[in-house]
Amino acid sequence: MTENSSASGGTGLPASIEAAWGLRERPAKGPKPGLTLDRIVGAAVEVAASEGISAVSMGRVAKELGASTMSLYRYVSAKEELYVLMQEAAMGIPEPLPALEDGAGWREALAQWAWAQRRMFHRNLWSLRIPISGPPASPHSIAWWEQGLQALEGSGLDEGAKISVILLVSGFVRNEALLMSDLAAAVEAKGVSAREVMAQWERTLRRLVDPVRHPALSRLLTIEGMSEPDEADYEFVFGLERVLDGVEVLIRKDAPS
Repeated sequence: MTENSSASGGTGLPASIEAAWGLRERPAKGPKPGLTLDRIVGAAVEVAASEGISAVSMGRVAKELGASTMSLYRYVSAKEELYVLMQEAAMGIPEPLPALEDGAGWREALAQWAWAQRRMFHRNLWSLRIPISGPPASPHSIAWWEQGLQALEGSGLDEGAKISVILLVSGFVRNEALLMSDLAAAVEAKGVSAREVMAQWERTLRRLVDPVRHPALSRLLTIEGMSEPDEADYEFVFGLERVLDGVEVLIRKDAPS
């Protein structure tokens, strides 16, 4: 039995995640002198940042460290566990929200929380490809959730509704960041500007759209400048405001009459 598969301290978490919480000591050195959990996670992050999450494997990380694959298993029991630690490294400690310190309302605080998440994802686009394997249980992920819940203090929502709102907002942020990064990658792969990509798309639509079968799209094609790219962050601002509008409706609905 490896150290990572030994009985946990009652948390049900792998030993490496318990170590992140400070609930157990991290191994000081493995079979290769100087090998540490932090170095393993750092090497994995470097591989993901340069080549994508699909390039990360226990063997590849071991090669980057000049260690044997089996030596990594003293620290991390599986690649999925390594993913959690990589996500933890990417998230970091959430940045302070001025709205919380200034006593601003829930809407401004939650908007700042969403923007901070988006900045975090854009610094680590590879992390968007990590499969979600369960509820947050690592220190930084819990800290982000705590901050989001604090943003909703004073909203009047019950605790269950607050969790649902946090899931809604964080899901929107994640999806928008993933969509925009995919579109940016597609534009880069074509080797032309975003403006030209949109112009090509409009020309394609004009050849394919039938006014009888696609009346709504046909009307869209009559708009002047339809293929002009939106201003930076337009879709995020638009979508976030609509999500927050919906939360505001919920709060008003649940408010005592």
